[in-house]
Amino acid sequence: MTSKNTSTRLLLALWDLGGTQQEVKKGQLTKRIVSKSQKVADYQGIFEDLQKQGAIAISKKGYSLTSGKGLEVLGEALRSGNFKFEGTIVGTWAANALVKWISQIDVAVTGADVLVNGKSGAIVSYDEFKPEILDLFDTLNTTSSYSGLVPIWHLRQTLGKRVSLDNFNNWIMAMQSEQLFYLQSGEARGATEEQKRNSINSDIRGLLFFASKPS
Repeated sequence: MTSKNTSTRLLLALWDLGGTQQEVKKGQLTKRIVSKSQKVADYQGIFEDLQKQGAIAISKKGYSLTSGKGLEVLGEALRSGNFKFEGTIVGTWAANALVKWISQIDVAVTGADVLVNGKSGAIVSYDEFKPEILDLFDTLNTTSSYSGLVPIWHLRQTLGKRVSLDNFNNWIMAMQSEQLFYLQSGEARGATEEQKRNSINSDIRGLLFFASKPS
């Protein structure tokens, strides 16, 4: 068992199970990554190493990807060219997760030279996303007189194709984990169906419509 490949596979499974938005139960994750010839204890060192890196958080009940670090570590590992599946059989979940990951990679798009808030080009990492979305929050809050409650759909709409739908969801949820944003449930009176679709739906809290900054 190659430690680097195994940690990447673990992060991929955690991401695919929604670990950036909610805690994944321990049994749910280990069912995917621990083969019949292995024991959960074989992975203890890998879990601890990823926790030390800040890539994952571990509780008594489960695991989650913390802030943007877990996504960064996973993305770097998949792009390195060194990752490979070991053995002769690749699980369906792994193949589907990779297809899902590839489909969500930010790429340069036609018209990327259109300026948004004076900036252009695709946002390809969480570290890029954070300062831009915070600046955009302040701009929209001022220009639209939102009084500190900026609609998530307006943030997403303004960034447009510069960031993929899922990256936007994952990264803004990660910012809530870092207490940079607080995402509020419910919806604005008179909100359109499109605005609701462009907000965020949480399995736990329902529709998250507004973003605010912790006081």
